[in-house]
Amino acid sequence: MDCLDRSPGQFSNFKKDDFEADWIKVAECRYGQVYQVKLKVWRVKCALKSFDTTLCADNFYRRIIDEASNIAKVNFKYIASIYGMCSDATAVVMEYLSNGSLNNLLASHTLMWPKKFQMIHEASIGMNFLHSMKPPLLHLNLKTSNILLDDHLHVKISDFGLIHFEEGISKKLFMENLTARGNISYIPPEIFTQCPDPPGSTFDVYSFGIVIWEILTQQKPYAGCSVTTVLLQVSQGKRPSEEMIPEQKPNECDQMISIMKQCWDQDHRKRPLFSDTVRKMEALSEVLKIPGPIQCHKNGDEGQKSNYPWLVSPIHKITLPEMPDLPSDDQHDKDNILSLLSKKDFGTFRQSVKSEHVYEQRSLLHYTVASRDAESVEHVLNLGAEVNCMTARGYTPLIIAVLHRLHDIVSLLLEHGAVATQGDEDQWTPLHFAAQNGDDRTVRLLLDKGAVADAREKAGWMPLHLACQNGHETVVRLLLSRLSEEAVGEPEEQGRTPLHLASAYGHLNIAKLLLSQGADPNATDCSLSTALHLSAEEGHNRVVRQLLKSEVNIDSADSRGYTPLHLAALKGHTGICRQLLSNGASPDSRTLQGWTPMHLAALRGHDATVVQLESQGGSVNAGGENGWTPLHLACHQSEPEVVARLLAAKADPNVSEDSEGWMPLHVACTSVSFPSVLHLISHHADVNALNSGKATPLHLAAQRGSMPIVKALLLNGADKTLQDSSGTTALNVAQRCEKCEIVQLLEE
Repeated sequence: MDCLDRSPGQFSNFKKDDFEADWIKVAECRYGQVYQVKLKVWRVKCALKSFDTTLCADNFYRRIIDEASNIAKVNFKYIASIYGMCSDATAVVMEYLSNGSLNNLLASHTLMWPKKFQMIHEASIGMNFLHSMKPPLLHLNLKTSNILLDDHLHVKISDFGLIHFEEGISKKLFMENLTARGNISYIPPEIFTQCPDPPGSTFDVYSFGIVIWEILTQQKPYAGCSVTTVLLQVSQGKRPSEEMIPEQKPNECDQMISIMKQCWDQDHRKRPLFSDTVRKMEALSEVLKIPGPIQCHKNGDEGQKSNYPWLVSPIHKITLPEMPDLPSDDQHDKDNILSLLSKKDFGTFRQSVKSEHVYEQRSLLHYTVASRDAESVEHVLNLGAEVNCMTARGYTPLIIAVLHRLHDIVSLLLEHGAVATQGDEDQWTPLHFAAQNGDDRTVRLLLDKGAVADAREKAGWMPLHLACQNGHETVVRLLLSRLSEEAVGEPEEQGRTPLHLASAYGHLNIAKLLLSQGADPNATDCSLSTALHLSAEEGHNRVVRQLLKSEVNIDSADSRGYTPLHLAALKGHTGICRQLLSNGASPDSRTLQGWTPMHLAALRGHDATVVQLESQGGSVNAGGENGWTPLHLACHQSEPEVVARLLAAKADPNVSEDSEGWMPLHVACTSVSFPSVLHLISHHADVNALNSGKATPLHLAAQRGSMPIVKALLLNGADKTLQDSSGTTALNVAQRCEKCEIVQLLEE
């Protein structure tokens, strides 16, 4: 959306007619809907968030109109932009973010640790920005469903500034408004205790602590607990369980957990400022080497996206149906079977539960398994509970037990006849979940009880795919011992084999193991990428070295004509380029658009890679699409270091591209890259070169208003009397563009 031709803070009132007719509903929230719409004038997608005024308070939308014009002025990388209102539709018009909410992503995919840390870090930067405004802009509605994700899974905070604590409103009414929005888990304890202060910045800090827990665990806080139970637990200082954070976590996670606990401190005065949290996050980010934002794609790289982002797999998370709201009467609480489970009063539960409870409450066995008490599970099974009963989404008690690594309960359920092959609505079997978790003990148990090693879920993933992508070597060995040689190379529906996945994520030992078991290193996925493409793109040197020992086709091209060398050059993986070239990779192979690896390295500013490619036979003067050379691209991208390297390697400074006759000096002047201009002039670039419209570099520098470049051109013999094809001199151009200083200089 950066291409929108509007000044920051410009605010519009759109009409329904401003949008094309096909509105696509992308989400439904408690108070309205979110549509993907396309603006006719801007030709870009926007999100239109409509509000159902019958469900909102009378003044709610009116207040949004008042606030939105102020909120529209908020223009920041990690904040979702608001463009205006659409009164016809009672809606806010916002930046469209293609990957939806963090809430949905956490439920549908498992994230790797660096990506989790990156998202927490980015959310903290966004919140720090809001709190740094004068006066601070409080969110008061921070939750994972209000954190949105762009094309590259970077975070943007949304729906800030829409909730207010107004003078005169009771805290009880304020809390009821928040609870109605499903925010109960994110409300700090001082809001429902006797604390007299209105909600301040520490409210958001508490909510952020809960968000951190959600990202680390990918679970919902207080799942299955009633509103009453949550209020009681939080007011007593209880928080979501740290035990839910996966055991296999990096050491740095302990520091993240410490930050999380400070954020949700019971005493709001002890919670840290977001500015402090951001500083701590920066230190963690350095340790984990979180990848930075992906640069926007230009020229030959247009649309070049990895099919292997930091997601691990297409898993949906399991959540039990919510426990019903419990009566407030204490005696009823004690009598309620589900209440006893949620309180972990297992002794009373086993004494109280009867056969009729088992038959009346179909999910009782699921809840009992989730409570983690094996004795209670056995008791409910002995009362006649159906061991293979399913929730609406097809989750069996065995799946719940496997997901939570409850080994004793897994064994117990299997002994009572749980079917090890029974999958949920997406055909995820217990073995899929165990392989995903790297739980080799459960994998062994399930395989011994008849689990099918090559079972496929609906997207074609076998447990082996999951174990390979997550780096669970012991699980891979177990599964391979039960699989045929053919199954080792089986693809999922996108064509990715286990070797593709192990290679994309740099799991060297698993890649070696698969190759030793007969995996084909030349197997291609749906985009014709091999395992070598993926490991070269992601920078996994040792995996690349291993694949090169395996008779891999080193110059295999994907569906867009990219070889592994193209991808390594594009990403600046100089060592991998050296390896590939030393093993016979063609240095001047071309993509479908005619780009060589040298073009792509120059495009991205990887000067060391340019030097490596040139030293091993790469041409610095190859013409790509429209005759653009690497030097043209480096000038276009304002990469003076690359320009210098190319010129030192005898790149021709006076070669023109095909369509418009532009030389590198024309391009450098248009890009206002003064150092590039100096490098070109020092290597005898023609300062009076004409493009197809007879424009000189001086014409273009005058148009851009760059005094240093104009002076450099004049000092090196630029002829200011030359006219372009319309009879215009550089002086005429400067006058027309109102570049006063340039006009004075050219008139002298």
